Amino acid sequence: MSNTVKHNLQLPDIGKSNALWQRALGLIPAGTQTLAKGPTQFSNGVAPKYLKRGNGARVWDIDGNEFLDYNSGIGPIILGYCHPAVDSAIRRQLEDGITFSLMHPLEVELAELMRDCVPNAESVRFSKTGCDVTSAAVRLARAYTGRERVLCCGYHGWHDWYISVTDRNAGVPATVRELTHTFNYNDIDSVIQAIDDETACVILEPFVFERENGSFLSGLREVCDFHGTLLVFDEMWTGFRCALGGAQAYFGVRADLCLFSKAMANGMPISAITGRSDVMSLFEKDVFFFTTFGGETLSLAASIACIEFIRDHDVTGHIARLGQELLDGLNGLIEYHNLACVSVSGYPFRTIMNFSASAGNPLEMKTLLQQELIQRGILWAGTHNLCFSHTQEDVRYTLGAFSDSLAILKYAVETGNVRKHLKGELLQPVFRKTSHFNVKPRRNAEMDNDAPRLRRVV
Repeated sequence: MSNTVKHNLQLPDIGKSNALWQRALGLIPAGTQTLAKGPTQFSNGVAPKYLKRGNGARVWDIDGNEFLDYNSGIGPIILGYCHPAVDSAIRRQLEDGITFSLMHPLEVELAELMRDCVPNAESVRFSKTGCDVTSAAVRLARAYTGRERVLCCGYHGWHDWYISVTDRNAGVPATVRELTHTFNYNDIDSVIQAIDDETACVILEPFVFERENGSFLSGLREVCDFHGTLLVFDEMWTGFRCALGGAQAYFGVRADLCLFSKAMANGMPISAITGRSDVMSLFEKDVFFFTTFGGETLSLAASIACIEFIRDHDVTGHIARLGQELLDGLNGLIEYHNLACVSVSGYPFRTIMNFSASAGNPLEMKTLLQQELIQRGILWAGTHNLCFSHTQEDVRYTLGAFSDSLAILKYAVETGNVRKHLKGELLQPVFRKTSHFNVKPRRNAEMDNDAPRLRRVV
């Protein structure tokens, strides 16, 4: 009998998942299309590998096991799997067609909707993936400013300009690697030291899990204005999740360009770049950014339905309230079990559990906790991405499952044998390092003289 959302007697039977995985090995490089969904992030031998269907906040694997899902498709599922408002819009459009030989009215309708919802969205263009629009924004910023350097903070996709700062940068020309550098979140001095008059843009996730300190983003706006550098918000995670208008609305800080994907269509592949019309106007002729499937209608219809539902049903408020209950509950459990090596960080709508190396190998601890939660019918990879379909009952069940699992983790840590408790393979990090951190060519000595002045400004 397949496992369900309860404390099952055994780990789930994943025989069909494992058999299908064997067919993929040697045929599909890395075995997966999305690294965050593969067996490096879900313990090989314990976790299911292939999901067959979803409904609401739950998913079923190909072996029939049911799980309460806290990954939400790695972010896109904001309303819930098979949400009727979005699925109905897709079915209606499917009757008329998917991709056409001319433009479709939905392109204009969605652009107008985003203009009305997103601050400073004077112009809007669509594509299919997040890294499409992050790379378009970088090219646009370079064209607008006539500069080449980029400063980034966060994860921005697989394209050359960004991936060059990671240890997965094989195939990226050395000259490209020299153009992108990183800075510390919440550390305005690291930005001041890295930026110069050759910096086209500062691109960052407005926040990931570390909370904004109350002045960093506004300070970043001032630093960019001082240097004539464009400020770009990568809102793949914050867009339509922290607020209807994204991080600009949430923090009251203006960005020159804002980039969206994930939650804007509840799982359909679409992305958007929005921002100042004078910058975006370069897409008319100077900057080439066009794609065959940019006007694909099922995703456009899904996005309109999704954004309208978010707007009309206080989706962000619901997620924030449930997320706060989960966050408070997890912090209470950590204190109750006296697990100083475990903490939770982030905002209520997206949190992460952290493991301190002071008590052992963090990946071992995370793998064990994932293992125990899977046996209790919870699909978990370290983060808590809630959707509108999660309920208060789901959160309460989850806290009970965490309580049992944290007790097991505590015993394993105290006895010094976490690895011996593992029944599957150890989880792996996505990136082992980044490079070019806080580095810039100091070609203009006068820029050093500006740094003290900038610190006084911000």
